[in-house]
Amino acid sequence: MEKQKEKSQEDMVKEAVEEAKKTAEEAKASEAEPKDGCEEHGPKKDEAQEGCEDEAEASEEDGDTEAGENGQKSGKKFFGKKNKKDKKDEKIDELTDRLTRQMAEFDNFRKRTDKEKSQMYEIGAKDIIDKILPVVDNFERGLGAVKEEEKEDPFIQGMEKVYKQLMTTLESAGVKPIEAVGQEFNPDFHNAVMHVDDENFGENIVAEEFQKGYMYRDSVVRHSMVKVAN
Repeated sequence: MEKQKEKSQEDMVKEAVEEAKKTAEEAKASEAEPKDGCEEHGPKKDEAQEGCEDEAEASEEDGDTEAGENGQKSGKKFFGKKNKKDKKDEKIDELTDRLTRQMAEFDNFRKRTDKEKSQMYEIGAKDIIDKILPVVDNFERGLGAVKEEEKEDPFIQGMEKVYKQLMTTLESAGVKPIEAVGQEFNPDFHNAVMHVDDENFGENIVAEEFQKGYMYRDSVVRHSMVKVAN
């Protein structure tokens, strides 16, 4: 009898433990169930959960649509602001245009000044050369009057060397004599002071030169004084 009582007590304890376990598992299961049908923790999705997902997707689409509209609006506003220039940008453009014009005007002024300088330099050089030419003429007249037996005189030889040095210096500066005798008369280079009938020369040909003419670079400093055959 005592053994049966002990077994029955053990069975009662086991049954109480199992019931406690069951109640504990049921309590955990009830806590783990999804609330309002919107969570996916349950073993199966019910209709409430599917409806929740549809609403979520719809809300996302609505959100995208609103975002797109807001993006378009904001884009329109952005481009609209970009097309309009600020006062600062307008002022910068105005100053840039003014600076460009002033630089172009200064460049034209510089070119014009350089051209005037070169012209003034050429005029000044021609004036100096024109004053030196009579000295050259006197050298030529003096050396031309020397007799043949006097050419070996050291003084005469010294004068010839000075004359050659002077002509070399003028030539290096761009001065050169104008060809006259035997050339066709050209009023741009020759000044006819006499005409002669001479069968040895053709018509309108320079027969004799009375005074040499000279050019400085491409311009005439002094015309040649010549006699022209008819």
